[in-house]
Amino acid sequence: MVPAFTISERTQHYLALEEQYGAHNYHPLPVVLERGEGVFVWDVDNKRYYDFLSGYSAVNQGHCHPKIIATLIEQAQKLTLTSRAFHSDLLGEYAAFITHFFGYDKVLPMNTGVEAVETALKLCRRWGYMVKGIPENKAKIITCSNNFHGRTLNVISFSTDPSARQGFGPYMPGYEVIPYNNLPALENALQDPHVAGFLVEPIQGEAGVMVPDEGYLAKARQYCADANVLFIADEIQTGLARTGAMLCCDLEQVRPDILILGKALSGGTLPVSAVLADDEIMLTIKPGEHGSTYGGNPLGCKVAITALTVLKEEKMAENAAAMGQLLRDELAALQSPYISLIRGKGLLNAIVIKHTDPEAAWDLCLALKEQGLLAKPTHGDKIRFAPPLLINAAQIRECVGMIGRSLERF
Repeated sequence: MVPAFTISERTQHYLALEEQYGAHNYHPLPVVLERGEGVFVWDVDNKRYYDFLSGYSAVNQGHCHPKIIATLIEQAQKLTLTSRAFHSDLLGEYAAFITHFFGYDKVLPMNTGVEAVETALKLCRRWGYMVKGIPENKAKIITCSNNFHGRTLNVISFSTDPSARQGFGPYMPGYEVIPYNNLPALENALQDPHVAGFLVEPIQGEAGVMVPDEGYLAKARQYCADANVLFIADEIQTGLARTGAMLCCDLEQVRPDILILGKALSGGTLPVSAVLADDEIMLTIKPGEHGSTYGGNPLGCKVAITALTVLKEEKMAENAAAMGQLLRDELAALQSPYISLIRGKGLLNAIVIKHTDPEAAWDLCLALKEQGLLAKPTHGDKIRFAPPLLINAAQIRECVGMIGRSLERF
């Protein structure tokens, strides 16, 4: 379908090293990157590419944003880690900054996204017992089918993806999985008085950028409030300006009871995540009951302040909204018979490939790589298009041209 291409000796060297010495838990495109700037990355052969994955939305501010890197270098030369056994001069500053930024009483800092999800779930259960009065060990949390919240043993317990679950049991109890974007199913599940929370992605990214119906989040939030159940928004991929607002929930004026952030919270420089909630929820966890050696480290705190400031000062949410609409319009104008669906919000978008070959999406990504654009399939026939949020209109049009030429190779 797609003409074969050669891999340079230099690239093959690095691929062979990973193959021999690294775990085989990913299936990357055959490209080896060595530097990045803005919307671009370069491989070891110095070929330039548009990055249309943005580290799965961890690099919203663009690769190696100069302000973020300057902060990283400056703080790395002063103090990087204290552990939470001691105070640092930056944790309080960061806590004040991020809670005011998003409008919550408290923040619990962690590192990776899935750690933040685990933290939110622990908070929800504790609140369910201490505040709602659910009998011990009876708390239930509602989640959605086709979700992606990470791959810890607990989180895969409520995954519906066989590749994430199969062969890793037994699974953690206490979850009920309902269809995504289905308000009657949520309403029915909320009848159980033991439900403590509803965990949801405002848009399901890994599932192929599944955008729910207009009003779904607002109504789900209201249903939860009426049932005295916590609305937990996993905005790790959808948040931080990616979908055209600072949070995807903002598009429906929804304020989650628990907000989960990660990825672009550090501008793609190091793992930084956060869970935000008000005192009634956050203060149910006492000293010694949850923590992390690196969580809230001075380096992460300082970088996160700059990463959030860059998003706001450079109006990246506004640009994401405008460029996302342009991207979808230009893709539609291609009128390709191989694109059956285009969907997304802001610069979190996906196309669904229509082809008899089950490997068509993968082959298209290989063709895009040859054109100079990097993207990755998800769930077989879907390809996410999520460039850094500083991309401009001329670059969007150039990239759609690359996509069009790659589709013609089918």
